[in-house]
Amino acid sequence: MPITTIGLDADDTLWHNETIFRLTHARFVDLLDDHGDLETIEARLAEVERRNLRLYGYGVKGFTLSMIETAMELCDGGAPPEVVREILAAGREMLAHPVETLAGVDEVIAELSERYRLVLITKGDLLDQERKLAASGLGDLFAAVEIVSEKDRSTYERVFARHGTGAAEAVMAGNSMKSDVLPALEAGAFGVHIPYHVTWAHEVADAPEGHPRYVSLSRIGELPDWIAAVGG
Repeated sequence: MPITTIGLDADDTLWHNETIFRLTHARFVDLLDDHGDLETIEARLAEVERRNLRLYGYGVKGFTLSMIETAMELCDGGAPPEVVREILAAGREMLAHPVETLAGVDEVIAELSERYRLVLITKGDLLDQERKLAASGLGDLFAAVEIVSEKDRSTYERVFARHGTGAAEAVMAGNSMKSDVLPALEAGAFGVHIPYHVTWAHEVADAPEGHPRYVSLSRIGELPDWIAAVGG
């Protein structure tokens, strides 16, 4: 069966993202070091993030709101104004952070776009993801862009039916086992895991070892040859 369509994740697959969140995370911990130790602050922030995902979704804005809420809880509802101002400033800086594509991405996307239909499939805040795609210079190489609230089986079935010839003739590649690989496999697509050196705790999942449509590559530069081999 030929491969006609390639879905690609954005954050930490095409450009750096989690490292920026980690720097802000560390800044947040330092900001509240008078109100708890490292483990306490990180555990509370993780709990608040998990609770808020269904309300705020993914991205910088939801993360910023979760940091403010965590600060309020750790300060017994009375977070000092300077702490809130610092958190808001950190969020604005994240939204304005320059976009840096990962090594080899520009060449790979240009090569794949000549032979396949490329679809960007990403979670996150609409305005921020649109900004990053525009800043990356890769936008014109994608046949379609889907910024979704969640990545599950139905998402991939819908996207690959809308922009391709169905999931059976599609590949989904990304750094998240939970969001990019497992649900794409459930939809019937190929799932390609391209690990980033750090992974958000909420995106960690076990690899589907032995699945006939799953593969893990060490870098995105290996993707074109793998797709060519699988697609015959």
